[in-house]
Parts: sequence; structure tokens; C-alpha cells
Amino acid sequence: MKRWALSVPLDGFTLAEHAEIAREAERLGYTDAWSLEADGVDCFVPLAVVGTATSMRLGTAIANVFTRGPATLAMCAAGVAEVAPGRFCLGIGAGSQPIVESWNGDVFARPATRVRETTQFLRQALAGERVVFRGETFSVNGFRLSRAPARPVPIYVAALRPGMLRVAGEVGDGVILNWLSASDVPRSVQVVREAAARAGRDPAAVEITARLLINVDPPSPASDLVVRRHVTAYLNVPVYQAFQAWLGRGEALEPMWSAWRRGDRRAAVSAVPENVMNDL
Repeated sequence: MKRWALSVPLDGFTLAEHAEIAREAERLGYTDAWSLEADGVDCFVPLAVVGTATSMRLGTAIANVFTRGPATLAMCAAGVAEVAPGRFCLGIGAGSQPIVESWNGDVFARPATRVRETTQFLRQALAGERVVFRGETFSVNGFRLSRAPARPVPIYVAALRPGMLRVAGEVGDGVILNWLSASDVPRSVQVVREAAARAGRDPAAVEITARLLINVDPPSPASDLVVRRHVTAYLNVPVYQAFQAWLGRGEALEPMWSAWRRGDRRAAVSAVPENVMNDL
């Protein structure tokens, strides 16, 4: 089934105003609302607002596995699942070095293992089990949710390159793709499907979701500049840089990366190729 989602929170609107916005989006045919977090509000509260105002499916894209402890992550998920029983998908991911290390003082190490182990822990915790978990990246001793969700909570894994795409295929109910063009999607999906099959799972049962970047302004130099700045800021983060190289854009983006390394931000923005900007 093809679904269309609204990304929340929206800049320029209070969280209280999101209730009416979500109702209008649902009236227009949007089926889902998926949240993001970086340096604004967290990813769970906007979904609670939308969940009480609509019957839309809700999802986090993503809740970071490093910046919340495993038990705290389970509690946050249980809260939204209680607001919207049977309508909440927990999307988790590792994020990036700036978010994990520079802003939250953790260590961005072994992200694929951390996501895999967090998924394994959450399966038990969200089922209301008393969890004793001994992993390579964290351990939990005797945690049990006192308000476990009444309905199962699907877990989606945000993934860029093959290592995390395989984790999504092996343990996730879905995969969350980002920063890729329509022509890139089959390559990523193939890795997910093959990993699911090797794990003895039905590859078609792993739902494919993707965050789309849409510029709603009419084409103009000012509009293009906003997009160029956004693309430049993201694609110089190491995880996204490596992802674009894997997709085959390394040569096209090297002038932009080189200017960024020199500290020339203006030149970096100007060096984003037109075709790459439009593809993404």
C-alpha cells in the first residue's frame, strides 16, 4: 500500500497548532505523520499531539539509540503507543557523530550493533517482559514496563549503507531510507530484501519507507539557495558523505566537500551540482 506522510514538527507553528494542521492533512489524504528530531523538540511529543487529533498512523524517524537509554526509549515508545493503540511505529537509528558526540557527550561507536541490540531489547520490553539483556554495546538487568502497550509496536530501522540496511532486513519490521533519489531506492531495497531472506524472513514483509525532500517554493535563485544550503549542511556530515559516495556521487560532490574542508562555506554551497540537488 502506498502511503503519504506529513513530517512533524513543522517550523513556524507551535505544537498546539499541529493538531489543526494534522486534521487538515488527514482530510487532504495524508495517511501518516512521522516525526524527526535534531536540535528542536523531541520526536515523541509531536506524535502525541497528532495522535490525539487524528486517526493517522504515527512513526518516529527517528528516535536515536544513543541519546536515550534503552529503558527510557521503551518508556517513550509506550507513551505514544498508549495515545494511538495499533497506530504507532517506532523508528530507531544511530543518528550521526555531531548529534551523538558533540551535542550529547556519548561515543558514536558500533552503530549497527547498537541498533540491532536495541531492537532486540525493545521487542522484549514493549511486550511487557522482564528483560535481562547482555549485549556488546549495553546491558539491562531486570527492567519491565509497568504500562506496556496493549498492541504490538512495529520497529523500523533507519539505514543508509549496507551494514545498517542488513540490520533492517534481519530484525526490523520496516526500513527508513533518507537522502536518496528515486533511482537509488532499488539498490538500497535489494540489500534489505536479501538480508531478510538470509535471515529466514519474508522479504516482502519488511515495509519500505523513505523521507522525501520537497521544495514547495516556485523555482528562483532564493529558493535554490535554501535547498543548496540544506544539502550542503547535511552531506558534509560523515555518515551522509559516506552514503553519497556509496551511491556513486563521490566524484560529483568532491568539489563541494573539498571547499567545506577548506572552510569556504560559500564555495561549498555553490559547488553542489544542479543535477544532484534536483535528484535529492
